[in-house]
Amino acid sequence: MTRARPAAVVPPVLLLAALTGAVAALLHGGARGPGFLAGYTAAWLLFATAVVCLRRVPARAVVPLVLAGAVAVTASGLVAAPRTSTDSYRYAWDGRVQAAGVSPYDHTPSDPALAGLRDPWLFPGATVCAREDPDLAPVAGGGCTRINRPAVHTVYPPVAEGWFLLVHTLSPAASRHKALQTGGALLSLAVTGLLIVVLRRRGPTWRAALWAWCPAVPVEGVDNAHVDVLAVLFAVAALAVVAQRRVAGGVLLGFAVAAKLLPALLVPGALTGVRKPRTALAVLAPAAATVVALYLPYVLLSEGSVLGYLGGYAREEGYDDASAGGRYALLRLVLPDAWALVASAAALAALALAIWWRGDPGRPWSGALVTLGVAFLLLTPGYSWYALLLVALVALDGRWEWLAVALAGAVAYLVPDATTAGYGVAAAAVCGGWWGRGRAARRPAAPWRAPAGHEIVRG
Repeated sequence: MTRARPAAVVPPVLLLAALTGAVAALLHGGARGPGFLAGYTAAWLLFATAVVCLRRVPARAVVPLVLAGAVAVTASGLVAAPRTSTDSYRYAWDGRVQAAGVSPYDHTPSDPALAGLRDPWLFPGATVCAREDPDLAPVAGGGCTRINRPAVHTVYPPVAEGWFLLVHTLSPAASRHKALQTGGALLSLAVTGLLIVVLRRRGPTWRAALWAWCPAVPVEGVDNAHVDVLAVLFAVAALAVVAQRRVAGGVLLGFAVAAKLLPALLVPGALTGVRKPRTALAVLAPAAATVVALYLPYVLLSEGSVLGYLGGYAREEGYDDASAGGRYALLRLVLPDAWALVASAAALAALALAIWWRGDPGRPWSGALVTLGVAFLLLTPGYSWYALLLVALVALDGRWEWLAVALAGAVAYLVPDATTAGYGVAAAAVCGGWWGRGRAARRPAAPWRAPAGHEIVRG
């Protein structure tokens, strides 16, 4: 058996090669909608099989294999221009605007006042605009742009804007989309390294592969270069230290929220087991102060609101009116549309209280995972990259069933008509995982038996 164990490395290596090739082929191909989802689902199956095989690998080989796989899978996201999202073009524009000494919150991309910053990459000529590419948006006064919603102000928080400026400043002039993709790859690998460091102390290191090898990372974090990965890095760091260092955890959580507002849902997990108001304040006050301090320079430099299109985005996505879109899809199966917003808010508030009161103080990411995952099931968001944070929390906590929620987000984004079905299957997977873990916990321990050929000596 000892001689055979090194052979256990072969299956995950082969599966990682297949996964890397599958993701690269998917991103380099022309599939859209259901076709892209089919290839993406196949990549997820390869990912799941590779992780299962990883658990049989000798302990000394796990970390090198996770890291090597992380590099290969992450690199697969660099093979093509953004395939399923145009958000990174807005990132590039915001970085360029800031480098010119202008607040990104003051002007829309279509504003003639910034016409001097336009180039043929972000604002193609008439020949390209005539192709009727769905990824191109018309600009008032004629022409088109690769930036989505060019007539609205940016919605991104200050840490995200700082990242866009940093990437623009450090990148060659002709790098175009590659600059942000490379930045996304480096951030993704940094998250992998941080997970390994945390899990070496708090859990099995193989779980880092749940992030490092997940197809969502090269597709959404690298190819589409979503800034969510930056928020993930700060959020994982915050949850890793908050139980022992409240102030530091609060500051890191503030950075996460100021990178992408979604990590605000992690607050109940960060406060798990905290009973004293003073202790809770040691987390909340630094987090709030950090967010305010990071916004302040932009407030002082901007003529208008630094919240940008945030309110309009919420209305556009149907979060304020359930009947307007695919949000609250599962709740709307059992409740009137008008009740969905109130019911989801009440459910999340009750869940936050339960996690705060009964959660494990030594595992803040566990409560954070449940809060975020339930929020996704209640709100049923239509953007798959939101779930990058969920994937990292699954790697920390190990409850793999929540990955079904991340895949459901991709279903909702690529095939909107299947939103209810996708999140319904995810909810069933989560319930099945919960039931299975509860059953295993209630099962009595089997009596110990001596190996064959040995006798039990009773004194």
